[in-house]
Amino acid sequence: MELRQRKTVKPQKAVVIFDATHIGEQTLLVARAPNVKTNLGAAWIENETKEAYAGLRRNIEQNGFELLAVVLDGRIGIPKVFEDMPVQICQFHQLQIVRRKLTLRPETEAGQELLKIAFTIARTTETILKNQLDDWLKKYDSFITEKTYVLGTKRWRYTHRRVRSAYQSLRRNLPYLFTCQKFSELNIPNTTNALDGFWSRLKNLLSAHRGKSKERMMKIAEEILKN
Repeated sequence: MELRQRKTVKPQKAVVIFDATHIGEQTLLVARAPNVKTNLGAAWIENETKEAYAGLRRNIEQNGFELLAVVLDGRIGIPKVFEDMPVQICQFHQLQIVRRKLTLRPETEAGQELLKIAFTIARTTETILKNQLDDWLKKYDSFITEKTYVLGTKRWRYTHRRVRSAYQSLRRNLPYLFTCQKFSELNIPNTTNALDGFWSRLKNLLSAHRGKSKERMMKIAEEILKN
């Protein structure tokens, strides 16, 4: 889907936020340049795949825009689409990922300490967070590698899978969580908030049109995106 903005935006270099949201049964992927407060492109997609993001990137670049850096929500694999430029993982989304895995009231000491570490993301640095994760792993390595075997079989699973998964998410995304600090001259946002607010506005406007056909709702969304 190619956007034709109502206000003229000349092709330029831009930091771009990529994010997707569900609208009914559909998924809408949008690329927004927060510094010029404009949506540069959008696409209706079936799943958030590397191919979907690469296709939208290609569309934007074909329209003459040059991506200086991107902000993403932390979905696995997507940073590879933009490996030739600085990539910032949304710090708020990273915290949300950890919270979903651990809940706000982790039952284990390891989970409680990991959650405390995650809550410092917005006010720390990559070096400090790395050291915290290293110290946490030294203390809880045997805990997150503990296995539970299925009775009567050789099959097993990690006993504390959610804590392990939360740790791995933080460790995997660590190189991308503080890109905004490394490239301060680019004024890269540390979150996708510029689009999160837009999603709220979009869905509020669409709620006034409930009951219309899927095709009609998609057209209304496309018109709103042009603003």
